[in-house]
Amino acid sequence: MLLGAVIAGLLIVALPGNALAVPPPPPNPSDAQLQQANDQVNQRVGQVGTLINEVASANQELQNLIGQVQLKREAANKALVDLQNARSFADRAADAVLSARQRVADATAAIAQAQKQFDEFASAGYQQGSTVGSLTAFLGADGPDEILSRAQFLQVITKAHEAAMEGLERAQIEEANKESASRAAKIAAETAAQTAQQKESAAQGAISTAVGAQQAQAAQKAQIETQRNDAQQALDTARQNVTGLQDQRQVYEQWDQQRQAEEAAAAAAAAAAKQAAIAAAARAAADSAAAARAAQIAKDQGSHTDLDGTSTDTSGTDDNSGEKSSGDDGSGDTSDDGSGDASATSNLTSAQAIEIVIDRGLSQLGVRYSWGGGNAKGPTLGIRDGGVADSYGDYKNIGFDCSGLMVYAFAGAGVSLPHYSGYQYTAGKQVPVKQMKRGDMLFWGTNGSEHVTLYLGDGQMLEAPESGEVVKVSPVRWSGIDPYAVRMFP
Repeated sequence: MLLGAVIAGLLIVALPGNALAVPPPPPNPSDAQLQQANDQVNQRVGQVGTLINEVASANQELQNLIGQVQLKREAANKALVDLQNARSFADRAADAVLSARQRVADATAAIAQAQKQFDEFASAGYQQGSTVGSLTAFLGADGPDEILSRAQFLQVITKAHEAAMEGLERAQIEEANKESASRAAKIAAETAAQTAQQKESAAQGAISTAVGAQQAQAAQKAQIETQRNDAQQALDTARQNVTGLQDQRQVYEQWDQQRQAEEAAAAAAAAAAKQAAIAAAARAAADSAAAARAAQIAKDQGSHTDLDGTSTDTSGTDDNSGEKSSGDDGSGDTSDDGSGDASATSNLTSAQAIEIVIDRGLSQLGVRYSWGGGNAKGPTLGIRDGGVADSYGDYKNIGFDCSGLMVYAFAGAGVSLPHYSGYQYTAGKQVPVKQMKRGDMLFWGTNGSEHVTLYLGDGQMLEAPESGEVVKVSPVRWSGIDPYAVRMFP
């Protein structure tokens, strides 16, 4: 009946991001109370339905705000990746300048050598007291043999002169060419340095934008939570007065049955998840080949949060085994903006690579969320933002954000991913999300710009959700999901 449907609806109201939980127990009225409240039932049913809708609306608005902040955070990640790419190009251009200057120095030395040969030839001619090719070279000869000998000598001197002059001309041409190459390399280096500065400014601006969005979200979230709590309080009051105490007795019994069933299911699921995480962590720690692949990727990548160009290892691991770490006093990637490099997986089948990725990801269950945290080696310090992330201590705690968790998980299979969900969205083969398989990445936001998770199969996914939460397994959220999943191992 309608009343029963309304009461059943009360039992499934849950806050976004939390597992479904049984609400507090409804009252269990006495027989006298049942008789007294019988006439009030029909008057309150509509009010209860309205309050249920208000709670659901507030929860949905909270979820929308979370998505907006995730978009800004991943935009900051993109700017940081672009900054590191620009710095790498500037470094290569500077190396080209040094190389060009060395080649100019070599050409100058060649000119000096050619000039020396020419000077020696001129000196020899002067000491002979004659001009090459002159008849005076043959005067005073004692006979034909000496004349022939002097002619041969003159021929040798002439060829030496010609060779010295040719060497001088070649050295001069090479010097001019290499000077030109040096100037071009210097211009390229200066341009690359300017580009790096622009990218640094873009990164700073993106982080400032994210900070503003987080601060605005914090204020709006507090207001909505107040409204939600007021609605919940009114709902609790209406639950006592509206439903009719006759039905409350039945609802109580139904609630108690549901509570027992859900508590048993939750306990079983928690035990299974704990065992799966322990087993995954053990496999990940024992996989030395995966650790070596991740170590190489970490070596090739720079620090993702390095804004001033000073690289500091802020990893939460002492080695590359992927062992998770957390705590308040822990210590805190450049890559391109294209696809991940799967060349190191040539000795793995797709099935093997997928299980390595999932084992590494599941091994981090329970590690805290830190905005900007995570690299190929493991969890790292997050980014200081002066806003919401700071209020949760992300900048001083070891953890992962959503794209950082993917960087770590896929590194064990030899895949180097950029630390930005938007770039990860184009890193592999895109398949319709309805065709997603175990090991695929799932995305939210335009072109993957808000959030990324790892699909585990059976409607479950692994994710680092937001500040204040931890790495966890969640049901796939279909609301707002992007149309394509990304598959790294076809």
